[in-house]
Amino acid sequence: MTRRRPVLLAAALAAGVLLAGCSGAVPEPEAADSGLSVDPALRALLPDDVREAGRLVVATDPSYPPASSYGEDGRTIVGFEPDLGAALGDVLGVDVEFRAAPFDGLLDDLAAHRFDVVMSAMTFTADRQERADFVTYFEAGTSIVVQRGNPHGIHDLAGLCGNAVAVEKGTVQIDLLERSQAQCSGAPIRVQTEPSNDDALLELRTGRVAAVLNDYPPAVHVTTTGPSQAAFQLVSDVQYEPGHYGIAVARDRTQLRDALAGALERLLESGDYEQVLNDWDVASGAVTEVTINGTPLSP
Repeated sequence: MTRRRPVLLAAALAAGVLLAGCSGAVPEPEAADSGLSVDPALRALLPDDVREAGRLVVATDPSYPPASSYGEDGRTIVGFEPDLGAALGDVLGVDVEFRAAPFDGLLDDLAAHRFDVVMSAMTFTADRQERADFVTYFEAGTSIVVQRGNPHGIHDLAGLCGNAVAVEKGTVQIDLLERSQAQCSGAPIRVQTEPSNDDALLELRTGRVAAVLNDYPPAVHVTTTGPSQAAFQLVSDVQYEPGHYGIAVARDRTQLRDALAGALERLLESGDYEQVLNDWDVASGAVTEVTINGTPLSP
């Protein structure tokens, strides 16, 4: 892979470092100049504090490769999200710093202005829109991951009935499982929520649950990359309830939202967006237009 440049982690979560082996450490990125020029009009939209600091702070849960995860050094966050973030920073004329935080608390942290934005494979939903604005940048659905050999014979959502299933706390997969309970006559799915995706995979690796629900790109990654592929397999290529990942921005920072949306549109037009996704083998999730809360940026 050719990646733009490393994005250094400012505040590592010890648990994330210790559990990184569940999904496999991702190779360190190679520094490279993007060649993108600063857009003065978009830079002018940035809030004064961001522009004066020359830095955009992005919160993420780094347990979701290839979106965001720890690199081989255990403290650098790598993935297609950090690479997209770096490219956005090139357009806006600021550095981009990814910081680790638990997924379930990201929107609360955002509302409290502990970070500038959230970029963490967070699917845009109507419920989340009540708490933040979203600039969408990727599309993915949910997939089922099981132990290698599929000992419980699970082939679809209905096959989860009567089994324990682990999911990361605060994710859309919890809602999907709740809706899937209607298929289970007298044998409900036993949903087990975990602090991170790595924790959920650890439960599956050790046989405490029969399956884990992941977004499709992380599900493919964990079942085809590194040591984890010996432990896990993908049930199928089916993606349940596809949705869009969004950069979450506090509702009171509309200028920052609009600057990011404009910068992302620049990346789509220049081909840099496509290049980042190709570098991480996730081009199948590419979007063809930028939206803010589901509304296209361009008419």
